[in-house]
Amino acid sequence: MIGLVLAAGAGRRLRPYTDHVPKALMEVDGATTILDIALRNLAAAELRDITVVVGYAAHTVTERQERLEKEYGVRLTFIHNDKAEIWNNAYSLWLARDAFANGALVVNGDTVHPASVQRTLLAARESDDAGIYVALDDVKSLADEEMKVVTDATGRLRKITKLMDPADATGEHIGVTLIEAHAAPALTDALEATWRRDPNLFYEDGYQEFSDRGGKVQTVSLGKIDWVEVDNHDDLVRAREIACTY
Repeated sequence: MIGLVLAAGAGRRLRPYTDHVPKALMEVDGATTILDIALRNLAAAELRDITVVVGYAAHTVTERQERLEKEYGVRLTFIHNDKAEIWNNAYSLWLARDAFANGALVVNGDTVHPASVQRTLLAARESDDAGIYVALDDVKSLADEEMKVVTDATGRLRKITKLMDPADATGEHIGVTLIEAHAAPALTDALEATWRRDPNLFYEDGYQEFSDRGGKVQTVSLGKIDWVEVDNHDDLVRAREIACTY
């Protein structure tokens, strides 16, 4: 199993900070970036081989390779998404299909969260046989922007989309996923069907396709944790409030 970070996004709503760097390189704790936190968390889960999907301003990430590998004790491989500025992240995850073929812990490059999330997902697989495990915040109040999830009574995913009445949702996917090796071929096919249907779809739409085809997607409740998806300036302020507490 590897670590996999999706860090190709431009983060247009964070301009001017992202005029020249992707939002994964937003500083949230001194010089510590969102990418630093992702790598630190994956290393804490004993994942030393990490693939990073880059796109917008990719050179600003790849030029840090030596420093990041040394600081976190990891080996980095980069996959370049040349459509990152025009297509959504279903395509980014599909590009990493060879990387997640033997299983992966996937982290969005705009999510600030504690290392306990990775540990919780890894522990969940000991008592389940799902192909995909989705980290779920079922505590916070939801609005229109969140990636909302509906589950059955056992926590199995039934629906995942932003296009849902928040009142109908069980919780929110926080942008961290465990993909088992045995699910990789079917997920690859589902992701390809998703971006070919509409390149503006999210990789969570690929999870929905995987589920609709009979794949098992299990949600994993995280309880109350401090985390934030950094989409705009208010989110960045919140990230800077909580990152220093990890």
